[in-house]
Amino acid sequence: MEALFGSFGLMLFLVVLVVAKSIRVVNEYERGVVFRLGRVSADNLKGPGLRLLVPFIDRMVKVDLRTVTHDVPAQEVITKDNVTIKVNAVIYFNVMNPIDAVLKIANHYVATSLFAQTTLRNILGQHDLDEILAEREKIGSSLQHIIDEATDAWGVKVSAVEIKDIELPENMRRAMARQAEAERERRAKIIAADGELQSAQKLQEAALMLAKAPNAMQLRYMQTLVEIGTERSTTILFPLPIDLLSGLRNSVSSEAR
Repeated sequence: MEALFGSFGLMLFLVVLVVAKSIRVVNEYERGVVFRLGRVSADNLKGPGLRLLVPFIDRMVKVDLRTVTHDVPAQEVITKDNVTIKVNAVIYFNVMNPIDAVLKIANHYVATSLFAQTTLRNILGQHDLDEILAEREKIGSSLQHIIDEATDAWGVKVSAVEIKDIELPENMRRAMARQAEAERERRAKIIAADGELQSAQKLQEAALMLAKAPNAMQLRYMQTLVEIGTERSTTILFPLPIDLLSGLRNSVSSEAR
């Protein structure tokens, strides 16, 4: 009797083991690549749902189809103008062909990351520092195109590469700060000189207009007296126009005669 129960328990264990080896659940964002006696065909790609495998004959490898956001480690790059910088980047990729991602590369995550690091150093080394700082989007697009061409054979699609951060040496930061300060001072001097030029031009035009009408100068004197007459706390010495004095002398001379 005990031997019968022992045999039944062994058979039950074997049945559970076979069922466990046969049933697989594939999530909606996954695809299952089934190896049947070590071989894979197009029919062996399984979609989401409950999948039954032949025990001890079939083996399933699940592949995640979701977009992966991978932070490329900081790379030390020597630019074309011999400036050493550290660059961080982010790469977005996903698996488009699960069979190729399993058969043609051992680990497509690691392979894509390492290839992105190498390409990042090579491409940035062909640009000057000013180009890298000013044309991040253009360089990122170039990186995406190059990496995508290489990973296409692995069934991996690289959708975007973005340069996240550029770390400059401290002496380069100070030099760039001095350059920016000098540029601002240059612009300020140019603006001030342009203002002086425009002011001189307007004063010249005003002088020419006043020269055509001498009485206008006297009116201008009078207007200035009215404007400063409201200030009673100061004493103002205002030059009397010579033309006004000559007019007074002429009137006195005529009266004396």
